[in-house]
Amino acid sequence: MQYLLMICGDETAEEHAYDGCGGWSEDMERRGKIRGGGGLRPPTEATTIRVRDGEVLLTDGPFTEAKEQIGGFVILDCADLDEALELAARHPAASYGSIEVRPMLGPEDFA
Repeated sequence: MQYLLMICGDETAEEHAYDGCGGWSEDMERRGKIRGGGGLRPPTEATTIRVRDGEVLLTDGPFTEAKEQIGGFVILDCADLDEALELAARHPAASYGSIEVRPMLGPEDFA
C-alpha cells in the first residue's frame, strides 16, 4: 500500500529546507520504498484556487493561516501502516516539525 508523508513545520523549519534528509532518502531509495516526492516552495509563493457558484476565486498565499505548513512530501510503498510510521519516524523532519502519514487511495477504491 502507498502512504503519503506530508512533511510539516513552522517558519523556523525553512532553515532545514536545504539540509537534505541526512541519508534517509538514499536509504529509502535503496530499499525500494520511495515512489515519489519533493520539496515545496514557501507558502508565500502559493496561489489558492476555489470555485464557488461557477466563479473562480484566487487567493495569493495559503487559504488558511496556520503555524505549520507543508514543506514537502514523500510517497512510500509499505506493507502496512506500522511500517509507514516506522519509516516516517526516522525522517529528520520528525525531529523539528511533524509528519502526517496518510494512506493513499488505490484503484480498488474506485471500483
